[in-house]
Amino acid sequence: MEKTPSGTAVGVDDPYDHAGLCDHLTDEGLCRYAFEHPQHDPEFARERREDEFACPVADPDGDWNWSDCPHFRCRNRDRRCIRCGLEERRMAHSDERPLLEEHHLSYASEGETLSHEITVYLCRWCHAKVHKSWARIDDDVNPDPEAIAEAEGRRSREQVETAFETAAERYDDSTE
Repeated sequence: MEKTPSGTAVGVDDPYDHAGLCDHLTDEGLCRYAFEHPQHDPEFARERREDEFACPVADPDGDWNWSDCPHFRCRNRDRRCIRCGLEERRMAHSDERPLLEEHHLSYASEGETLSHEITVYLCRWCHAKVHKSWARIDDDVNPDPEAIAEAEGRRSREQVETAFETAAERYDDSTE
């Protein structure tokens, strides 16, 4: 199983098995990175420009994989735990710790620089289990009871916040 530089497990054998499309890929199959950041890698940008910015991985006739692209990045945007399915419930104007945390699947090896960012969301409880045990991100599990209680508590507070109360009810001086 892949490990972090400090030796804890990340919950996968191959991060690319859990990666989606590159964040730099446009709907037209073009490489946005080469177009928007040519100064970061002029040779890569020049090659993409010569090919009209076509992404070599998205080309069905190409022989590139995501791992071959030097600027591949895939960050999960789905705000739910990929392991147990718990959905995020953020409270506006609150310092409460989020239910979900970004979990990195790829790390630089000893002496290397990280070139690919592959991240997913895990709830705090699954995140701890993945890093502190042999739990895997593709385990078929239900949310932790404590996680459900925290999410339901936030949901209840959301409903109280959205309940309609007229100004007359809020500032009724006659009841004093």
